[in-house]
Amino acid sequence: MATSNVRRFGAALLVGLGVVNAQNSQLKIDTDDNIRKSAALLAADTMAFYSGDQPGQTPGILPGPPPAGDYYWWQAGALWGTLMDYWFLTGDSTYNEVVMQAMMFQVGEGKDYQPRNVTASLGNDDQAFWGMSAMLAAELNFPNPPSDQPQWLALAQAVFNTQAAPERHDETCGGGLRWQIPLSNNGYDYKNTIANGCFFNMGARLARYTGNDTYSNWAEETWDWIQGVGYITDEWNVYDGGHIGHNCTDINKAQFSYNAAILIQGASFMWNITESQKWKDRINSLLDRTIEVFFRDDGVAYEVSCEPKYSCTTDMYSFKGYVHRWLAQSSQVAPFIAEKVMPLLRSSTEACVKQCTGGDNGRECGFAWSSGVFDGKIGAGQEMSALAAVSGLLTDLSKGPVTAETGGTSKGDPNAGSTNVLERDHRPITTGDKAGAGILTALILAAATGTFGWMSWER
Repeated sequence: MATSNVRRFGAALLVGLGVVNAQNSQLKIDTDDNIRKSAALLAADTMAFYSGDQPGQTPGILPGPPPAGDYYWWQAGALWGTLMDYWFLTGDSTYNEVVMQAMMFQVGEGKDYQPRNVTASLGNDDQAFWGMSAMLAAELNFPNPPSDQPQWLALAQAVFNTQAAPERHDETCGGGLRWQIPLSNNGYDYKNTIANGCFFNMGARLARYTGNDTYSNWAEETWDWIQGVGYITDEWNVYDGGHIGHNCTDINKAQFSYNAAILIQGASFMWNITESQKWKDRINSLLDRTIEVFFRDDGVAYEVSCEPKYSCTTDMYSFKGYVHRWLAQSSQVAPFIAEKVMPLLRSSTEACVKQCTGGDNGRECGFAWSSGVFDGKIGAGQEMSALAAVSGLLTDLSKGPVTAETGGTSKGDPNAGSTNVLERDHRPITTGDKAGAGILTALILAAATGTFGWMSWER
């Protein structure tokens, strides 16, 4: 958008002139009251990137997808989860009606977060980000939708059920979800950590909320597949994925922080259910490696695969926020990591707010937290990451996620997602279809350029 471009240019100019460096951050986090005030400012600045509640606009989405705007559909799903956490941790309900409108408008024809108009970029992870926000709404007792609308728990179950359906799973690479859902989408021949990590995460959380072992069994199997295929290594590195044409052995070894964080969160829920040493060991090992890879020695979040070369995509600008949110909640359901996690998140947040000195209001946030200087990179991802970090400092004051047995009020539907409009409208996939999809992807791959090949594209 033209306004955004002007703002970015102006911020970059200020950096170049050294003006931004001289500013002091307006955001203070020295007391709980100041944390709430700073979070309120960040929430307002985050929502400045959203216009879906305005006349003539589409509720629920950020400007996009490209070329119409910078943001793909999934990132808006993450935004609403961030604002739910904000409400839960601060008590500020300012944006609850907007969140409700957005989450309800985007449920799709099958009430499973697969609206037809996003099919061209619909991955299992994209759908799951909306499903995880619905799951979060149930866990936080976010205000329930009207009784004639689908309910939070039922929506999370619908997403999970569509992803657990046989048509989403095949024997290539020994199992696992593909990245994309429609066979015509670029990346349909790729099986990656984030798609399977989201499915694992939702299974663990549904199991805890409902007490149904079916979900935890799926979670166990999915973790075993991710680790067995080599995406989680013996050294606890978490790699991105591989192609079915190579039996998923051509592993893309790029490491992204949200891959590791979503596994830690899911594993923490699994430990909460089982209190088993196996899950405790997995959490501790993966957490230690995540801190080594994605936090600098000074305890500041750092996106290692793109930040050093300034090659991050719009998607990646939001990753630090997920790390803060998911590690904070993990410390509640697996409290044995709290002593390690919460001081780390505070040091990272302190660095974050110091560089929030950009934009016309002098407090917008960039991406390079560790620099201590606003980098001129303004966006919804950067802003919601800062919001997540600051809000998360209040985690110790909250009661944590509930279950159906501990006060959860959301109504579920174990059969939700059975009327899957997207997949019902597609004929069965044939061998020829798969070959055609492979040829199409190969042609696109040959033309693609970028730091990590086509997997670094914004989707």
